[in-house]
Amino acid sequence: MSLISMEFLLFVVTAAAGYYWIPRKYQWIWLLIFSYIYYSSGGIKVTCFLALTTVSTWLAGIWIQTLSHKEPDKSRRRQRKRRALVLVLLLNFGVLAILKYTNFAISTANAIFGIKQGELSLLLPLGISFYTFQSMGYILDVYWEKIKAEQNLFRFALFVSFFPQILQGPIGRFDKLGRQLYESHSFDLKRTELSLLRILWGYFKKMVIADNAVIFVDAIFGDPQKYSGLGIVAVLAYSIQLYCDFSGGMDVVIGIAGLFGIQIDENFKRPYFAVSITDFWHRWHITLGTWMKDYIFYPVSLSRWMKHFSKFAKKVFGKQTGRLLPICLANIIVFLVVGVWHGAAWKFIVYGLYNGVIIAFSGLMAPKYRNWKQALHISDDSLGFRFFQILRTFLLVNISWFFDRANSVQAAFQMMKYSLTRFRLSELLTIESGEASGTAYTPIILFVILAGCLIVFVVSLLQEQGRDLESFYGRRHWLVKCVLFAALFLVLPALGQPSGEAGGFIYAQF
Repeated sequence: MSLISMEFLLFVVTAAAGYYWIPRKYQWIWLLIFSYIYYSSGGIKVTCFLALTTVSTWLAGIWIQTLSHKEPDKSRRRQRKRRALVLVLLLNFGVLAILKYTNFAISTANAIFGIKQGELSLLLPLGISFYTFQSMGYILDVYWEKIKAEQNLFRFALFVSFFPQILQGPIGRFDKLGRQLYESHSFDLKRTELSLLRILWGYFKKMVIADNAVIFVDAIFGDPQKYSGLGIVAVLAYSIQLYCDFSGGMDVVIGIAGLFGIQIDENFKRPYFAVSITDFWHRWHITLGTWMKDYIFYPVSLSRWMKHFSKFAKKVFGKQTGRLLPICLANIIVFLVVGVWHGAAWKFIVYGLYNGVIIAFSGLMAPKYRNWKQALHISDDSLGFRFFQILRTFLLVNISWFFDRANSVQAAFQMMKYSLTRFRLSELLTIESGEASGTAYTPIILFVILAGCLIVFVVSLLQEQGRDLESFYGRRHWLVKCVLFAALFLVLPALGQPSGEAGGFIYAQF
């Protein structure tokens, strides 16, 4: 059930109307029912995988908490808790790995050993990466005794399956999201109005900008030889598509959750204003970044073997460098996992390592950078230097998008080469904007994309400057609000691309 379909909109309206009509103590049950109806619309088989993750994680949480309270021997308690944790982690990450990466392993083995093992026909449930990471974050928090295990299976099932966020996040934390899901909520007209506006804003970014940009992205990346002079245009279009698709999807998800009085985490904070790759990942897919930091970076950097490596590095490279090297190595490991999370292909591994190496190198060079800036009298607060940092980061990010979107690592490098040696902007007008229209409407589609990007840029710039746009909107006359809503309603079908492949969100496939 696509988030852009009329079927889904009717589903949300029905769910929200009933949510405030039934007694408040049953509201969480209503959400659970509609969450499973939504997910099972993709098939009963995929729902079985969701149920397996839910039940296994819930049982493991109770088991671990019981051991914490009832096992008197400290050493034995730690050992048994660790066993329970490892068991549930292996089960759920194992299911994810088998379904998502088996065919990648087969194709890699075929290439290395020259064999011809056929790929398997495996079911890949939508959103499996998101609900698996959310569930495993919960069990780790229970293990570390940051939260108490949920005793009610059905309440926990709602936390795992909450329908607005299950397909593409954000990755929620139980201590924040769980409490809101189980509380009763009253209807609030102002909150509903802002939520609807957020939903329309998300649809605008997705349908008007991303789904028009994908026309050029698919054409150029799909046939890089034919459009060899448009590599730069392709990656810029993909940069637009990816941001507006994913952040637009988050706007829709956050807006829908708001209709039920539930505030879920923001996942984007104007990432193209970032001044470094580290800053970019603090702004892009924020909940994935914080998940990786809390559950991979800290455990790795504080592990026993990393402490041994730190001592070795300090002895060999000196105190300062030896202190930084373990952090650099932990960052590379984290982004290797980020790359693998993004997909089962070598290009995604290269994508992750690319980001990890840049962040590690930047951390290693940070003391030298500070000395150079002092010697050159460069202030971090100067507008010119900040503009340079933003431009540099944007360039580095767009290089990484080649690996993320190209068909292979080889194709990514080839397109980068063509971007410098064969650039011909005139080829852009030869791309067909539709089977019926051919190239006739291509200039119009390009204008729509650029106009949409300008609107998003202005809004983002105002937010980056600290402007509270919600309060500004709230102070407007009701007639101005009606005009804004009407404009968004009219522009979506008029300028959007609601059909075909454009109907789905990129990250719903993860």
